[in-house]
Amino acid sequence: MLKTQIYIINKTQDLGLRTQDLGLGTQDSGLKTMNNFKTIFDNIPAALKLIVISKTKTEAEIMEVYNCGHRLFGENKVQELVPKFNDLPKDIHWHLVGHLQTNKVKYIAPFVSMIHSVDSLKLLKEINKQALKNNRTIDCLLQMHIAEEETKFGMDIMELESLLNDPEFKTLKNARICGLMGMATFTDDHNQVRKEFAGLYNTFQSIKQKFFKDSLIFKELSIGMTDDYKIAIEEGSTMVRIGTAIFGERH
Repeated sequence: MLKTQIYIINKTQDLGLRTQDLGLGTQDSGLKTMNNFKTIFDNIPAALKLIVISKTKTEAEIMEVYNCGHRLFGENKVQELVPKFNDLPKDIHWHLVGHLQTNKVKYIAPFVSMIHSVDSLKLLKEINKQALKNNRTIDCLLQMHIAEEETKFGMDIMELESLLNDPEFKTLKNARICGLMGMATFTDDHNQVRKEFAGLYNTFQSIKQKFFKDSLIFKELSIGMTDDYKIAIEEGSTMVRIGTAIFGERH
C-alpha cells in the first residue's frame, strides 16, 4: 500500500466525525492510537511493510488503525486470528507471526496472507497441503533462531539449508517462500541486537544467492518489533512487526 493511499485522521472534529463513527472505544484512546500509528508510519521508509500486531486487542481497537487506511495486521495465535478474520473487514491482509502447530494450519489456510513462522519441513508440507485444498498459494517466511534465548523458535543455518536441499521441498508448489524472519534477543544491549539482525541479513543474502538467485519472490526480511524496529530498518528489514508502540502496553 502506497503511503499516499493512507489517510490519517488527527482530530475527529476536523472532519465532523464522532468517535463512534470511527469504531473507537473512547475518543482519547482512539486519537492516541491513531497518532501513534501516524508517527511511526510517517517515519519509516516508504517501501517498508508495517505489520500492525493486534494480539489481545479488541475489534474496536483494530478498527482505530483500520480507519486510518491501514490493512496489514498480524496475530500470534490461531485462536485469536480466526474470529478476528470472521468479524472484521475482509480487505485486511492477515499475517500469522507466532509459532504455528501443524494441526492448526487448516484453520487459517483459507485466508491467511502470510505465515512468518515456518520452522520445519513438516510444517511447510502441511501448509502446502492445506493451501492446495483451498486452491491457494500461501506466502511463507522461514523463521531463523538468532537470539540468545532458547525459548525462541527458529532454525539454525544448517537446518535451513537441509530444508532447502530436501527433494520434498522442491515439490511444494502451494507454499511460496518469500524470505526469512527472526527475533532478536530481548535486551537493552543495542549492539547485540544489531549484530543479530546484521547476521540474519547476511544469511538472507547468502541464501538468496544460493537457492533463490532468479526468484523475484524471495525478497522479504521480517525483523524488528516495538523495541528494536529502528535498528532492524538500518540492518535491512523489509517488514517490521509493531504492536505496543501503536496500541500501548498490553494489560
